[in-house]
Amino acid sequence: MTKTILITGCSSGIGYCAAKGLRERGYRVFATARKRDSVAALLAEGFESFRLDLNDSNTIHFAFEEVLRRTGGELYALFNNGAFGLPGAVEDLPRDALRAQFETNVFGWQELTNLAVPVMRKQGYGRIIQNSSVLGFVALPFRGAYNASKYAIEGLSDTLRLELRGSNVYISLIEPGPIASKFRANAVEALAKYIDIDNSVHREKYQGVLTRLNKPGPAVPFTLPPEAVLKRVIHALEAEKPQPRYYVTIPTYLFGFLKRILSARALDALLAKSGNNN
Repeated sequence: MTKTILITGCSSGIGYCAAKGLRERGYRVFATARKRDSVAALLAEGFESFRLDLNDSNTIHFAFEEVLRRTGGELYALFNNGAFGLPGAVEDLPRDALRAQFETNVFGWQELTNLAVPVMRKQGYGRIIQNSSVLGFVALPFRGAYNASKYAIEGLSDTLRLELRGSNVYISLIEPGPIASKFRANAVEALAKYIDIDNSVHREKYQGVLTRLNKPGPAVPFTLPPEAVLKRVIHALEAEKPQPRYYVTIPTYLFGFLKRILSARALDALLAKSGNNN
């Protein structure tokens, strides 16, 4: 049986890499994207592609129903990947900013997941992979909205994993640190849209944030290409019993270890310094 997978956020970065790599591995890939020109580009490369905007329930339902129509009602895997980062101090985040962050990074993912689970339960198998982050279990300054969205995904995924025990439907979280992608460019746009830098008490620190985001090449040490995430996705798809969590990049392993051994105060001091330096 050809295994089918629906992937969100395939215009570039991790999503595009996963779509390409899994197709080469023999999967039937449904590569979705938010923008119509991105869908056109994916179609030109021979992908089965259609628009899926995580902020738009109509496109979520259309895309999912189209997948089922083309596969005769079967779906082996869902890879929730499409997301964006909104930089900004917590005290500078208006309600609209948090709502936008959660609509894309949490609510859209969960709506799609809730469509997939009944199908997978009925067929008796399935894999749901959530592309979380190291910021899903540790916090860094000026990343509060993104932190909160990833913490939420971790909580929902952990709960769903417990609720699906014995169903042969597996939930896996992938927790990358820095990965080469267009993530920073999108973050600059979000910052300009939602944060009033000039009237913020943190306005001088925002210059450092912008310098980091606009820096050419890798923004921080230990940045890996998206293929590092693809490797974990393949294991989550093909292992008899996939892991609940997959670390990717040295910072993820490091902070995962430090969170286990350090006091909250000691970890806070380290994270504050790290966040202000990167």
